[in-house]
Amino acid sequence: MQQIKNNLDWDGGGAPEAPSAPENLQQTGLTIGFLNDMILRMLYTRGGLLGLDLARLLCLPFKVIEESLGFLKNEKAIEVLGGDLIGRISYRFNLTDLGRRRAQEALKMCAYVGPAPVPLEDYVEQVYRQAVTAINVSPEAIRAAFSHLVISDELFNAVGPAIVSGKSVFIYGPPGNGKTAITQAIGNFMNTSGGEIYVPFAFMTENNVVTIFDKSIHEAVDSDDDRMEDNEATIRRLLNTGAVDPRWVKIKRPVIITGGELNLQMLDLRYSAESNYYQAPLHVKANGGIFLVDDFGRQLCSPKELLNRWIVPLENRVDYLSFASGQQFQVPFEQLTMFSTNLDPKELVDEAFLRRMRHKVEITAPERDIYEKIFNAVVKKLGMSACPDAVDFLYDRYYSRGRTPRASDARDLLETVQSICRFRRMPVQLTRDLMAEAAASFIREFK
Repeated sequence: MQQIKNNLDWDGGGAPEAPSAPENLQQTGLTIGFLNDMILRMLYTRGGLLGLDLARLLCLPFKVIEESLGFLKNEKAIEVLGGDLIGRISYRFNLTDLGRRRAQEALKMCAYVGPAPVPLEDYVEQVYRQAVTAINVSPEAIRAAFSHLVISDELFNAVGPAIVSGKSVFIYGPPGNGKTAITQAIGNFMNTSGGEIYVPFAFMTENNVVTIFDKSIHEAVDSDDDRMEDNEATIRRLLNTGAVDPRWVKIKRPVIITGGELNLQMLDLRYSAESNYYQAPLHVKANGGIFLVDDFGRQLCSPKELLNRWIVPLENRVDYLSFASGQQFQVPFEQLTMFSTNLDPKELVDEAFLRRMRHKVEITAPERDIYEKIFNAVVKKLGMSACPDAVDFLYDRYYSRGRTPRASDARDLLETVQSICRFRRMPVQLTRDLMAEAAASFIREFK
C-alpha cells in the first residue's frame, strides 16, 4: 500500500482525477465467474432485463458484460427474447430453469446485488489521490467558513494549520465555548472548499464484497434525477469509451460525526451472515473527509479501549480490518481525525496518545471583548436593540465574582429574555432589568 501511495503523481492541487470506465473484463478486476454470478443474481431479483438495463444496474459498459452473457447463454442459464436493430444491448435476457437454480446457489454464496465492486487496489489508489492533505487551503477560505462565528485570532491561527495538516486534532476545554460549533465550521469548510471526491459503491478483495457508498452519510454531487438518462443517451454512454467509471460516485468530502453512541464494533466491518457480504465501518467511509469523535470520554466503551483501537491508524495512517474467516486486509486511514471533549485530557488519555495527536487545541472561556462581540451578534440576530448595560450587569453580578463566562451564555440568556417578552405580549427588547430576570432563572445553569 505504501508503494502505491509513493507512486502516485499527485501535486496537491485541483480536483482528483475521475476513475475511467473499464474497456474489458480484465480492467474491471473481476473474474468472469464472479460477473456471471452477479448477472444471475440481478436477473433473479429483477426479472427479465434488457441488455442496457443490465449494464446500467451493474454500472459496467455493455461490452464488458457481453462476454458473460454469451457464456451464460451457451450454458443454457439464460435465454434471449428478441431485440431491435441496435444489437444485443437491446435484447431481453431471462433466466432459464437451470439459470434460476444457479442464481439461487449464487445468492447463498453472496447475496450482494447492485453495482459491480472495484478491486481493493483501485480503491486504495483513489483514496490516496484525493487525501485531505491535497486540499488547497487559504486563510481566506477558512475565514469564510468561520464567518458566522466570533473567535479570537489566536484560536483561528491554531485551527487553521490543523485543517491544513489533514492529520489528527484534539480539541478540549470547558463546555459551552464553541467546540462543536468550530468542528461543524471545519466540516462546512470541507464541504464547500474541499472539492468533490469519488467513492465506489463497493470494493472486493479475497472474494469478499465490502460496501462503501452510504446515502445516509455521503452526499452525492449529482442527484438521482441528474443521473437518470433516456434509453438513447444510456446506449451511447454504455457503448462509448473514455467515460467515467459508473461504479464510482462523485460526492462532497464526507463529514462523519459520532458521539456517545460510538462503540468498538462500529469500527470493524459489519457482516451480514444472511447476505454474506460486508459494510465498511464509519472511519473508512470518512476517508477523504473528516471523522469527528464528539464528547470523547462518554462513549459506550472506555477511553482506553477506544484509544488502543486508534493507536495503529493514527501512527501509520492505515487500518487493518478482518473478515469473518479471520483474514485481514489493509485500508488507508486518510482523513482529518478529530476528538472533542469537555473532560480533563489528563484523566482521559496518556502521553502516548497525546503524542500521536498532531494538533492540540484548547478552547477556553472568552475574554470580555470576544464575549461582547458574541453577545451583540445574538442581539442582532434576535432583532433586539443593543444594551451595553445588560453586559455590564452580567459582569458586575456574575462574571467578576468568580463565575466563568461561556460563549453559549449569550444565546441562552438572550433567548430567555425573548421568551419573557413574548409571554408578556410585549415587544421583544433588551434592558438591564430583563437581563437580570433572565439571569435569575438561568442562574442554576452557571453552577
